[in-house]
Amino acid sequence: MSADADWPEGVARHVLGQTDSTMSEAARLAPHLSGPAWVFAHRQTAGRGRRGRDWIAPEGNFAATCVFRPAVAPPTAALYSFVAALALEEALRRVGGPGPVLSIKWPNDVLLNGGKVAGILLESVSAGGAVGHLAIGIGVNLAAAPPVGTLEPQAMCAVSLSGETGLNVVPLDFLPPLACAFARHAAVFERDGFAPIRAAWLARAARIGQRITARTGTESRDGIFETIDETGALILNTGATRHAISAADIFF
Repeated sequence: MSADADWPEGVARHVLGQTDSTMSEAARLAPHLSGPAWVFAHRQTAGRGRRGRDWIAPEGNFAATCVFRPAVAPPTAALYSFVAALALEEALRRVGGPGPVLSIKWPNDVLLNGGKVAGILLESVSAGGAVGHLAIGIGVNLAAAPPVGTLEPQAMCAVSLSGETGLNVVPLDFLPPLACAFARHAAVFERDGFAPIRAAWLARAARIGQRITARTGTESRDGIFETIDETGALILNTGATRHAISAADIFF
């Protein structure tokens, strides 16, 4: 446990030189934790993103996972995705200063000057209808963006904090501002519900009120991104109707 002013009270910190994945390490630690914890690794050998995709992390980039036991039902636990996105945007704004333009692409990718600089992955284990533990993995391109050839076709262009701003942030130094921001936003969520998180997220949303494409495994829809609802679903107005989309890849 850490008691210093730059670390949230009651939160453990595990710093590893190398691991396969901070998400995997968090899952291994979870049964033995007495409270929330962050797992940080200087190097991952098998990092992963959403839907089983590889997460490419050149040296000098940030990889960490927050693992805890939320006292909420699984649908509510999924809303921590938005909590994490707000915390990540805040931490990047703190280290990056006023120059960079930051926004959040639904549901939780953080954009820097229009390019993807960070991603978030949630994984949970259910126990008796509740969430046994929730792991929130965060990867940030601090030093370098992954090579174009490693990205999926039509994927949003990736950028790095260093490449866009010239700032060189040590990965481990990024952990305290992120952990503190997450603790603050999580406290708001747990005390006041999703409404204030939703309002703060919408204020930072990329392409709100503009035309986007939402693609699932079976269909593609074009329309105006109007808002997100109280469940976090994206509301897409195609002109003929309004669709509530709970999971999709977004393109613009």
